[in-house]
Amino acid sequence: MIKSDFRKYHIEKLKDVNEALMYLEIALLEFEEDGHSEAFLMAIKDVAEAQGGMTMLSKKTKLGRTGLYKTLSAAGNPKINTISTILKGLGFKIKLEPLHNDVRPSY
Repeated sequence: MIKSDFRKYHIEKLKDVNEALMYLEIALLEFEEDGHSEAFLMAIKDVAEAQGGMTMLSKKTKLGRTGLYKTLSAAGNPKINTISTILKGLGFKIKLEPLHNDVRPSY
């Protein structure tokens, strides 16, 4: 019961774009630290659920619902273009930043 209540609360919080962004960023930082993508993929799946579920995401991205579940599973190993498409469907994009503050783009 407590787990179910927390899950509902968690998904409700992720309906807010700023909360979702922060959650995805933290999950991505964890991936950068440990190299395991499961937490990041789970975070994407949680945000998708908060935004209407896999069916809605499937319609936005033109990716099959079953394929989305497989891609975002713990065993998923999506390509960068698939992650980009999914994130765009959720209203986000991939953004790079320098590891060191003294690096500036030259464009």
